[in-house]
Amino acid sequence: MDWFTADGYWLSRLIFQRALAGVYLFAFLTAALQFRALIGERGMLPVPDLLRRTNWREGPGLFRLHYSDRFFALVAWTGCALAVALLSGVDSYVPLWAAMLLWALPWFLYLSIVQVGQTWYGFGWESLLLETGFLAVFLGHGPTSPPVLVLWLLRWVLFRVEFGAGLIKIRGDECWRRLTCLYFHHETQPMPGPLSWFFHRLPKPLHRAEVAANHFTQLLVPVLLFTPQPVASAAAGLMIVTQLWLVFSGNFAWLNWLTITLALPAVDWSPFVRMPAQSAPPLWYEIVVIAVTVLVVLLSYRPALNLVSRRQVMNRSFDPLHLVNTYGAFGSISRVRLEVVVEGTDERVLHNGTRWQEYGFRGKPGDPRRMPRQFAPYHLRLDWLMWFAALSPAYARPWFGPFVERLLKNDRDTLRLLRHNPFPDAPPVHVRARLYRYRFTTWRELRATGCWWQRTHVREFMPPVSLGPARTGPARRS
Repeated sequence: MDWFTADGYWLSRLIFQRALAGVYLFAFLTAALQFRALIGERGMLPVPDLLRRTNWREGPGLFRLHYSDRFFALVAWTGCALAVALLSGVDSYVPLWAAMLLWALPWFLYLSIVQVGQTWYGFGWESLLLETGFLAVFLGHGPTSPPVLVLWLLRWVLFRVEFGAGLIKIRGDECWRRLTCLYFHHETQPMPGPLSWFFHRLPKPLHRAEVAANHFTQLLVPVLLFTPQPVASAAAGLMIVTQLWLVFSGNFAWLNWLTITLALPAVDWSPFVRMPAQSAPPLWYEIVVIAVTVLVVLLSYRPALNLVSRRQVMNRSFDPLHLVNTYGAFGSISRVRLEVVVEGTDERVLHNGTRWQEYGFRGKPGDPRRMPRQFAPYHLRLDWLMWFAALSPAYARPWFGPFVERLLKNDRDTLRLLRHNPFPDAPPVHVRARLYRYRFTTWRELRATGCWWQRTHVREFMPPVSLGPARTGPARRS
C-alpha cells in the first residue's frame, strides 16, 4: 500500500529513535540508582506492601510475578543495557520482528517499574515516556520505510502535550492570562537550574514576552503539526526552541528532552538529504500497525474529551498500560518558595543551645551559597518530592516519616540520595525539619554575600524526633 509509508521521513525516524533511546537510558539509570531507598524492600514506600494491597488490574507488570530488590536491579540495569543497544543502532541490523521486540522490551520493563513506583513515579513524564515508547515499537527500522500512521500518532501525542499544557494555563492561574507568571516561576519552580537565577532577574517586560510566546507555542503552533510541509516542520522547530528554553531555565527531568524527541518525527529532512533505498513493509506489519492505530484512536476518546472539558485534569492515565494519556503542567504558580530544611544533632539532651547540622540535598535549594545545579534529564526523585512536601505536608506524610527514620539509622541507601551527611561516623540522636522561605538574592546581595538565596525561617515542619524517648534539658540562655 503506497499510502502506508512515508519514505522521506527515514532520517526523522532515525533521529527520533536514537533520542528516545537516550531518554530511556536516563529513566532506567534513575531507577537503578535510587530505587532501594525509595521503593525497595526496606524503602520508604516498599513495593511488597503495595503488591499486597493491590491487584493485577490496578497495575499489571512484571513485578506481579515476583519482587525482590535484586530482581528490580536486574530489570533496571537490563533496561539500561537495552537503551545503550538501541542508542548504538542495533535495531537496524536485525529483522523487523526482532527490532520491534527490542523496542517492546524497554517499554514493558519501564511500565513494570512505573506500576510499582507509587508517589515517586507520579509525574507526567513517566506516562509520556510509556506512551511514546509504545508507539516506537511500531515505527519500523532502517531497511523498512516508516509507516505514516505511526508518524501521525506521534504528532497526536505531541499535540496533547503542548495543547494540554497551554489550556491548563489559560484555564488556571490568572497570572497566565495577565502574562505575569514568570515574575515568580523561575524562582518558585520545583528545582531551579544554574541559569534560573539569571532568568528570574530578566526585566519584567521580557518575562511578559516569555509568557506570550509560550501561549503562542502551546495554543496555536500545535495545530500546525497537522498541516502540509514545510509548515509542520516549522511548527516542530518552534516547539523544539521553546523546549530548549525550558531546558536552560530549570530541571524538569526528561520532560523537555522527550518533548523535543516527539517533535523530531514531524520534521521533513527529504529536501536536504538523499534517501537510501528502503524495502516495502510486509503485510503482517501493515496489519499490526493498522490495528494499533485503531486501538489508539479508540483510547483517545477520554483524553480528547478532557482537553475540551472545563474541568480539565493534568497528567492522567485513562488505561492501566498508560497507552493514551492527558498532560499539562503548572496550572497554578506559587508566588513564594518554601523549602523544608532537615537537620540533625548528636546531642542526647535538647536545649536552646543545641547544635543542629543541616543535611545537604543534591538538587533542591539548601545552603544559600550553593549555586543551583543542572541535573536534568537525570531525575532526582527525593528532591522533587521535597518541593511538594513544603507545599503540602499531608502529601508527604506517607514517606517523610520513613525518610527521617532512615536518617536516624544512617541508612546507606538513603544517604546515597543526599549530597552531604553531617554525621558520617555515627547516626544522629535527633532529627527535625523546619520550613523556610527562600528567595533569589538581588545582584547587589549576590556581589556582597556570595549567596544565591536569602532564606527566612517560617515555622517548624516536624519537631525533633529520635528512635528512643526524646530527652529535653533545661533551656539555656543564649
